[in-house]
Amino acid sequence: MPRAPTVSTASIRRTSCPYAGCLKTFKPGNTSGLTRHVKAIHHNIQQPPSNPTPASPPAADDSDDQEMRDNFTPPLPQDEEPERQPTPEPELPRHQKIFHPHLTGTPCDENGHDLPDGTPPPPPPPPIDAQNPWAPFADQVGFRMANVLFKRMEASKEDIDEIMECWSLSLLGTDRTGPFADHDHLFASIDAIPFGSAPWKCYQTEDDPTLPSTAPLWMKERYQIWFRDPDVVIANMLSNPNFAGEFDTSPYVHIGADGKRRWSEFMSGNFSWNHATMIYENDNSTKGAMYVPVILGSDKTTVSVMTGNVEYHPLYAMIGNIHGGARRAHRNGVIPIGFLAIPKADRVYDGDVAYRNFKRQLYHESIASILRPLKAAMETPVIRRCPDGHYRRVIYDLAAYIADYPEQVLLAGVVSNWCPKHVFRLLWSLSMLIDLQMHGA
Repeated sequence: MPRAPTVSTASIRRTSCPYAGCLKTFKPGNTSGLTRHVKAIHHNIQQPPSNPTPASPPAADDSDDQEMRDNFTPPLPQDEEPERQPTPEPELPRHQKIFHPHLTGTPCDENGHDLPDGTPPPPPPPPIDAQNPWAPFADQVGFRMANVLFKRMEASKEDIDEIMECWSLSLLGTDRTGPFADHDHLFASIDAIPFGSAPWKCYQTEDDPTLPSTAPLWMKERYQIWFRDPDVVIANMLSNPNFAGEFDTSPYVHIGADGKRRWSEFMSGNFSWNHATMIYENDNSTKGAMYVPVILGSDKTTVSVMTGNVEYHPLYAMIGNIHGGARRAHRNGVIPIGFLAIPKADRVYDGDVAYRNFKRQLYHESIASILRPLKAAMETPVIRRCPDGHYRRVIYDLAAYIADYPEQVLLAGVVSNWCPKHVFRLLWSLSMLIDLQMHGA
């Protein structure tokens, strides 16, 4: 094994650090290395006396001299200060959400009793027919055939009977039969579908029997309003597992990393927070319930299939708990709940006050009738399953109505292009102007 080179002890006289207890040494005359070392290591210690003396090796006798030469390792040729530990980066401010203290959306069981924190959701309900996922159809063939004949082809009863009869003839001599016996069997199977628990319903207006024979036709006509139960529609939205992770159970205030408030989803706004507070102050028993703001929207359109170009106002419903990205993705976040009839009359009635009032009354009464099933749950919480699988006590609130300007005029019952707030001030100004013109300035 090679031995370390022999170095005279006189040649290794190095300058030691002037601070007591520090063993760091430097080459003679290397003041820059000493300065950097002091600034890095001893910057918080009181300055020692200047002009440090070189460190002298202890005197050694002849017997120890050879051992010193044998065991001596020359210093590394570097004068940099020792490696410093990296300073940990300060923790950056994080986003913060302050949730409503009363309408917290606390999970509960099916009977409305609050669950302890951390309780997992109950298992999903089992399928109606675990043995046949195509029920109420016999198999996949029956389901697909019903979809083709009824939805895609819109086949007549006679065509359906003809197709089923030919199918049965092709199976003579076997123990097999066609998917349906006739059109009645097909329609009965479609009507038995348990999914989509919000069927369309229709109610029709009745004309006033006291109307004179000379009354205009728009007064005598019977109008049909098609609708679905909004309570069932909203319950289906709430129980949709596709919205898990994109669903808010309580109003909140969002504070960004910069310390400023942020508004993004409907539940982060002042409206949701203030209305949740108002609901709790009116009834303290709602504490722990989930606030569900119902948002409506409508837009006039023409339904031309089998309606004789009858105009309807489609009425849509959504809830503010679902994030905007999920609603825009068309994952059943916005669902039509009604078609409002629009009276039609000759142009001569465009300026008729009675005709305008009739249209307003029909529009508002139709919306009120459709939304009537929500009234009970707007006063007393009801138990609904949520996207995360938990049950919660929910309370509805009519939060907003999205409409373009013509719809807003019809909803507010005002004259188009007139200001609904300053109409009296405008009339007063006009009267003053006319008075000045008549009597002079």
